[in-house]
Amino acid sequence: MLKEIYIQNLAVIKEAVIPLDSRLNIFTGETGAGKSILINGINAVLGQRCTKDIVRTGCEKAVITALFTDLSNEVCEKLDELGISHDDEEITVTREISADGGSVSRINQRTAPAALLKEIGSMLINIHGQHDNQILLDSEKHLQILDDFGGDDTLLNEYRVTFRELQQTARKLGELKKLEQTRIERSRQLNEIIDDIGELELRDGEDDELEKEYETAKNSEKTIIAIKSAVNALTGEEAASDMIVSAETEIAGFTDANETLNSLYERLSAAEIELADIASELESLADKVELDGQRLEYLGTRLNSINKLKRKYATDCEGLVKLYDDACREIMQFESSDTEIKELISKREELLHKVTEQAKALYEYRETVAKRFTERVTAELEFLNMAGVIIAVRHEKGKLTVNGMDSVEFLISANKGEEPKPISKIASGGELSRIMLALKSVIADKDFIPTMIFDEIDTGVSGKAAQKIGIKLREIGKVRQVICVTHLSQIAVMADNHLLIEKQIVGDRTETHVMQLDMDGRVSEIARIMGGDDPSALMLDNARAEIQKASEL
Repeated sequence: MLKEIYIQNLAVIKEAVIPLDSRLNIFTGETGAGKSILINGINAVLGQRCTKDIVRTGCEKAVITALFTDLSNEVCEKLDELGISHDDEEITVTREISADGGSVSRINQRTAPAALLKEIGSMLINIHGQHDNQILLDSEKHLQILDDFGGDDTLLNEYRVTFRELQQTARKLGELKKLEQTRIERSRQLNEIIDDIGELELRDGEDDELEKEYETAKNSEKTIIAIKSAVNALTGEEAASDMIVSAETEIAGFTDANETLNSLYERLSAAEIELADIASELESLADKVELDGQRLEYLGTRLNSINKLKRKYATDCEGLVKLYDDACREIMQFESSDTEIKELISKREELLHKVTEQAKALYEYRETVAKRFTERVTAELEFLNMAGVIIAVRHEKGKLTVNGMDSVEFLISANKGEEPKPISKIASGGELSRIMLALKSVIADKDFIPTMIFDEIDTGVSGKAAQKIGIKLREIGKVRQVICVTHLSQIAVMADNHLLIEKQIVGDRTETHVMQLDMDGRVSEIARIMGGDDPSALMLDNARAEIQKASEL
C-alpha cells in the first residue's frame, strides 16, 4: 500500500508529508486548494508524463517521493525480475522534475526510466478519475471488466496460446504462398540448370583432362597419316626403293671396270637395305600408335557441349559443377517447402478446430460469469440508490480474436419498463460515477493492485446517493487501501484517515498545506463542507453527529 507521500516544490505545495492509512483515506478542501495537484503528484511518481509547469515558480525542481509497504507477491516477483531490492517488502519511488523540463526517476535511490516507474506503478495503484468513466462508454473495454470480475483466466490463457500458434501458422503459410509465384519461376530456372549440366555429369577439372586427351588423339591421327605416307613413299608405286633398284640395275654391269662406280653401287645396295628396314620400322610404329576415331569424335562432342555451357552460364567447369550442386539443393528446398505448405495447411486446420472449441468453452464460461456479474452489479446499484436501474450484458458470438469469439457490451435501463440500452446512450455523469463504483466494488477482491484512488467519484450525485457512495468506499477500504478526493460531507464522514488540503498565504506567496485531521479538525472541516466558512455551533454539532453515525454504520 501507499504508506506516505513526500512532496516538495510541486506547484503551490512548497513541502508536505502526507501519511496514509491502509483503509479509506479522504482528502477534502476548498475549490482551488490544490486537490488536483496532489493527484498530479501521484501520477508523476507513477511514471506518467508531466511538464515543467508543475515546478513551483522560482524553484529548480519538484520532488515527489512515495513509500510503498506490504508489497504483494506479484510486485515482489516483478522487482526480483528487475533486480530491485525490496527489504521488509518496502520500496521508495522518487520523481524529480526540473524547471528546465528534464526529470529523474528512482526506485530505492536507484535511477530508473519513467517507463519502469509506470510498469511498477500500474501494479501498485489504480487511479479512477472522471475520464475513467469513458471506459463504460467504450464497449471494447467491457469484456476486460467481465473477465476481471470472473477472476479465472485459465481458459483465456489456454485459448490465447492456441490462438497465437494459429496466427503464427497462418502467417508463415501466407508468407510461403506469397513466394509461390517467385518459386515457380525460380524452379523453372533451376530445372533448366539441372537438365543442362546434370546431363553431362561433370567433374571438377574434367574439361582440362578432355582437352589434353583430345589434343593427344588429334596428334595420333596426324602421326599415323604421316607414317603411312612415308611407308607408301618407300614401298608403294614409284617408291624410293624401286628407284634404287633401278639405279642399281643400270650401273651393275659397269662396277668391275670402275672402282668409284662400284663404291656407289655398294652404297645404293646399302641404301636399299636401309630403306627396307626403315619402311618396316615405320609400319611397326604405325601399328603401335593407337587411334580411336569414335573416342576422338566423343571427345570433340563433349568438349563442345561443355564449352557451350561455360559460355551460357559465364563460368568455368568448376563453376558449372557448383551451379549444378546448388541448384539441386535449392530445388530440394522447394520440394521441402511444398511439403511444409501441406503440413502447415493441415496444422492450421487442426489449430482452427482446437481454438474454436476453446473459444466455445470460454464463451460458455463468460456466459455464466455474465449472469453472476449482472446480479452482483445490480445489487451494488440498488445499494447506491439506483434501485430502478437494470444492468444487462449483451453477450454474442463473433469472429475469433485474441480474446475469444465474444462480443460483450453493458446495457442499462434507467427506468422500469424500458428495454436495456447501451450505457453510452442513456447514462448521465452521476450514473456513470456510481456504475463505475459498483464495478470497482465487485472486482475489488479480484486483482492484486493494493491501492485504489478515486478522484471526484462524487460528480453529479448528492444526498442519500452520496452517503451510499461513502459507505461503499469504506466497504472497499476493508479489502484494500482507498484514497478519495471529494467535496461531499456524506463521503468525507466515512474516512478512516481524513486529510485537509488547505491554501494559505505565507509572506507574499501562496502555499498549499496538507494536514492530517484529528477529531476536532474533522468536525470543523465537515461543518465547513456542510454549511460554509465559520460554521455555527449547531452545524458543528451536526457534523460531529454525522461522523459518529458514520462510524457506527
